[in-house]
Amino acid sequence: SAALKALPDLIARGGGRAIKIASAADIEMEYAATRKFGAKYLFLGDAAYPALLAEIDNAPACFAFMGDVTIFERPNISIVGARNASAGACRFARQLAYDLGNEGIVVTSGLARGIDTAAHIGALQTGTIGVIAGGIEIVYPPENRDLQAAVAAQGMLIAEQPFGTEPRARHFPHRNRIIAALSSGTVVVEAAPKSGSLITARLAAEAGREVMAVPGSPMDPRARGCNHLIREGATLVQDARDVAELIRPIGGNIARKPRAFFSEPALFNAQDLDSGDSRHIVTNLLGMTNVSVDELVRQSGLPSPEVQMVLLELELAGRLERGAGSKVKLTG
Repeated sequence: SAALKALPDLIARGGGRAIKIASAADIEMEYAATRKFGAKYLFLGDAAYPALLAEIDNAPACFAFMGDVTIFERPNISIVGARNASAGACRFARQLAYDLGNEGIVVTSGLARGIDTAAHIGALQTGTIGVIAGGIEIVYPPENRDLQAAVAAQGMLIAEQPFGTEPRARHFPHRNRIIAALSSGTVVVEAAPKSGSLITARLAAEAGREVMAVPGSPMDPRARGCNHLIREGATLVQDARDVAELIRPIGGNIARKPRAFFSEPALFNAQDLDSGDSRHIVTNLLGMTNVSVDELVRQSGLPSPEVQMVLLELELAGRLERGAGSKVKLTG
């Protein structure tokens, strides 16, 4: 209650516009609608909350779901790719998902057209998780209505957005971080440069997960994203055995890649600063590229709690975006 009461002031100090905090009645209506639809909620800290998802810095505080939560206990691989994928790529994704399922591996994807759809179909009988960008009852694209219902009934359907929320472009990167974080690794099958699939691959890499890509013809623009990933160090995979070999030796848990740590002198002396300067200093140190919070603390010379408070104000004001690995950047 105290945190909610403090929000308007924190947002104003961060330069944001006034917000309306949901009332208890609004929350109860949303909860009732979700339960009436047949969905439930998982909260960060619940025993059944996915362990891999809980590892990331911006894990969802809660999400609505339909399905059996024990699916989170099994090894998990994400398969993503182009919406306008070729017939051959869709066939490959479907077969890859089917073969991974027979290896006891759950397949996660985003229920989009193309590769996502093929992956869910291939793994439907053995275990698949669909993460959608809208409310739990919203079907997008419309032609996947039956598939989404089947995923919810036979596997797991997840929605972070509130009940009744229509998917918007800004929701898909949030959905992609969940897809990447739920899995020990992500396989990209056909992806154009700057596509959403490459965003998912980047998020997976930042979370210390394996990134895998299926090579394609250099003559096909839809394969350029995958070929670029391989050139940049992603693991080339040709079948389910290649994928399984990456996660089986460590039981489905990928060894986390160590974060770089450089010791640099602070740019400011906190003892020489007035308390009102901290917001200006931290904001000036931020930019449009990700920087670690530890780096901000070192360069600002400010106490960590003070830096964290400024970042919180900026985030609540909609001016800060948090990424994997405790990294932050300005939104613009």
